[in-house]
Amino acid sequence: MQKSKLKKISLALLACLLFSFGAKAQEPDVKKVVFDHLSDSYTWHITAIGETDVAVYLPVIVRSAGGEWSVFSSSKFHHGTAAYNGFHIAQEGKYKGKIVEKNAAGEEIRPWDFSLTKNALSLLINCTILLLVILPLARWYKGGTMKPVKGFRGAVEMLILSIYDEVIKPCVGEDYRIYAPYLLTVFFFIFVNNLVGLVPFFPGGANVTGNIAITMVLALCTFCVVNFSGTKAYWKEIFWPEVPLWLKVPAPIMPVIEIFGVFTKPFALMIRLFGNIMAGHAVTLGLICLVFITASMGVAVNAGMSVVAVFFTCFITFVECLVAYIQAYVFTLLSAVFIGMARVKHTDHAKQM
Repeated sequence: MQKSKLKKISLALLACLLFSFGAKAQEPDVKKVVFDHLSDSYTWHITAIGETDVAVYLPVIVRSAGGEWSVFSSSKFHHGTAAYNGFHIAQEGKYKGKIVEKNAAGEEIRPWDFSLTKNALSLLINCTILLLVILPLARWYKGGTMKPVKGFRGAVEMLILSIYDEVIKPCVGEDYRIYAPYLLTVFFFIFVNNLVGLVPFFPGGANVTGNIAITMVLALCTFCVVNFSGTKAYWKEIFWPEVPLWLKVPAPIMPVIEIFGVFTKPFALMIRLFGNIMAGHAVTLGLICLVFITASMGVAVNAGMSVVAVFFTCFITFVECLVAYIQAYVFTLLSAVFIGMARVKHTDHAKQM
């Protein structure tokens, strides 16, 4: 049975490949395809049927330099080729891909932009998915039933307990209950956004956690939690660490290094998550583009490279599913470690010494 199923799948894949070979494929601009996907936009393009584009046109909400508000659909820009009400999408320069207007000198300037973009909409959808996953389990426990949790809710409970018992408890220490809600929220927020970003059709595929603005906000949240939770011993170790006096006075070498470390920790969180997710999307898109790049090299070359591209795309997608969990786990783990380090007490420090 398994061999016959594999044969059917292989034949179906081969048929799809042969059909694609028969079609007239244009060689794409790989750089443009990849960067268009990785960057944010005011329109969520889904597919194309013939000459007709199927897309979700998002609302544009901007406030001009003169103080006037404008609310309209992004379809007014006609995929960025037209201007509307004095606003247009910059095609080049430092504001490329953003809504701009021109001042009296003819220079492009940014208005106050509160538009709902592709990443913002995906963020709302993913948060809704997260609530739909977690709230039923919360209601189950709120009901006080003693029956064991089964099915999908049981799997979610297992994931929660694994993070709670294996990451939060040992890393944070005795105050772990205070920080568990934040750390569990961070884990599931990143995990859900990573997974939905791998779905190749609407409403998935958006590069949310591969957007540095999103990872920066997450890192800032951890930065605030860590430093507002810091004990006297934690701040003493930063401004007056237990090192020889000549490393602190007259030149505050170690305090400067410690203060620098306060900012490099959240920076590392931000860059790690951003870089790994963005790289995964870029590699997957690059492999898919191989099918179209080799279309002009003949059927034999195109067929061989298409099989290779499909195989490695499937392989990378499975790897990215694992990376989606690993990156959420690592971000949560390091956040918990940083919080635990900030909650250190004089007695704890004395034991370590």
